[in-house]
Amino acid sequence: MKAVSTLQIKTPETEHDVHSLIAKRWSPRSFSEQAIAPDQLNALFEAARWSASANNEQPWEYAYAHKGTPGFDQLWDCLMPGNQPWTQKAAVLVVTIQRNTFAKTSKTNPWATHDLGMANAQLMLQAAHLDIYGHMMAGFDSNKTKEVLNLSDDQRPVCMIALGYLGEAEALEEPYLSRELSARNRLSINQFTREL
Repeated sequence: MKAVSTLQIKTPETEHDVHSLIAKRWSPRSFSEQAIAPDQLNALFEAARWSASANNEQPWEYAYAHKGTPGFDQLWDCLMPGNQPWTQKAAVLVVTIQRNTFAKTSKTNPWATHDLGMANAQLMLQAAHLDIYGHMMAGFDSNKTKEVLNLSDDQRPVCMIALGYLGEAEALEEPYLSRELSARNRLSINQFTREL
């Protein structure tokens, strides 16, 4: 099965029209060998840069490494075993980092995780625009990642992202192949909204 067929499988059946970038974004596990050029990667971080945040604090940071570098190997070693097999071909690994306190007051920022999530969403949509795909992961060793990146107590790694251009599903072994070829699904709108 070719990557284009995977794209057809992953095209969602939405209940209402959404922007094509939103429909296009999904989390593959199969990546091609193609590298991501620095200007393309910087475009993703530029999209994150312009995300909204409480008091314009921008409480996000990103640490990343390209495939074939010692940094990539260090970040890959922080992944849980279930994420390691399929991330080996990713072009870039990214750690998304939350700053827990307001820079201006040193008080706890209760909206930091929300704001980092918004920045990540913009990054992922920019990636979709450039035909770059990303898979966000909670399956990594947070303490080991903090050590590798020498993070302070004010910094928390929230997720890791494998980025790359789409590969072919059959390059994956099970159980990843079946997941790559399964249709996307979501709760219906009426299951998570209510009108007052």
